[in-house]
Amino acid sequence: MLITIRELELEPLDFEEELPAAAVDLGSDGRLVAPVKTTGRAELFEEHHGKGLVLQDVRLHGKLATRVEMPCARCLKPVERDIHRDYDLLYRPEPSLSGKAKSPELELSGAESEISFYGGEGLELAEVLREQILLDLPLRVLCGEDCKGLCPTCGVDRNRETCTCEKPVDARWATLQELQAKFKK
Repeated sequence: MLITIRELELEPLDFEEELPAAAVDLGSDGRLVAPVKTTGRAELFEEHHGKGLVLQDVRLHGKLATRVEMPCARCLKPVERDIHRDYDLLYRPEPSLSGKAKSPELELSGAESEISFYGGEGLELAEVLREQILLDLPLRVLCGEDCKGLCPTCGVDRNRETCTCEKPVDARWATLQELQAKFKK
């Protein structure tokens, strides 16, 4: 769903959408296993910056709910997690950057770092939701606190099978292990 500035100039837009899981790609961070349900409101605010400079900011606030599947950080088993998130976002037109010319090395003020930018005719709701889902994902997820993970040598899942591989000797500790063996004699 494209939220256009033209629509918002007429009146605020209330929305209730359900996007299929395939419509939001999370890349390597995981995959959606349920549709993304969202309700919210989009409003246009005109912000006056100096002489004759008027910015059309978009405030987008609402709620989203979905379910995501991510691999366990230790054994790679799929782990599902519910996501429920409230969002309250402010978007400013991309070329403005507070009235300054667009430059790849332009420094943003502290207030501007809290603002996102939109380009073209408006905002694509699926991209906004994707960003919010990614922000809610943990850096790593475990299938259980007692997960033993995969054997680094043979790759067997140590939660299901006992591995017969010898523990690899860390070369940094080899000299100490030799000394230990001498004292045991």
